[in-house]
Amino acid sequence: MGPEVDHLISLLSKLPGMGPRSARRAALKMLQQPQSRMLPLAAALAEAARAVRPCADCGNLDSQDPCSICADRQRDRSVICVVEGVGDLWALERARVHHGLYHVLGGTLSALSGVGPEDLALPGLLTRIAEGDVTEVILALGATVEGAATAHWLTDQLRPTGVRVTRVGQGVPMGGALDVLDDGTLAAALRTRSAT
Repeated sequence: MGPEVDHLISLLSKLPGMGPRSARRAALKMLQQPQSRMLPLAAALAEAARAVRPCADCGNLDSQDPCSICADRQRDRSVICVVEGVGDLWALERARVHHGLYHVLGGTLSALSGVGPEDLALPGLLTRIAEGDVTEVILALGATVEGAATAHWLTDQLRPTGVRVTRVGQGVPMGGALDVLDDGTLAAALRTRSAT
């Protein structure tokens, strides 16, 4: 293989879920049909790199600013769902379960990774709350030590604003059997139980 192919495989292998073997297979498929696979992909990558930017309001990635979610007047503007990253926002949108707005925090607090409060997008959230329409903030952060620490810190930061702060439920997944769940998941499920 020439240096161009090696470089292509090297770049592809840096993508999430793509190891060296998967990158080689993807490169081979594209190189076998460059007109129908590689060139359209290259054009789409160039167009996305040119057009897609973070939303100034929520941090979502879109080709318009404000993003299509923030610009949608049909959404419930009284509820903001706080997520760690854009991938979490996209997952919630795919599930069609949240009809309010979002705020991308840009990470979670982590002393080991050197992520402190100053690294998170809290000022933008506080500004949006101060504008007066927000009555509830949903913390949709991961069920990790960092996610729990960040949720606790955010709750303390948001308490003076007077908005209602809630967290997404955690525990037993749909179709999950209790005997295969870890102790932490079972404990969270019992703590966050609700009436039926």
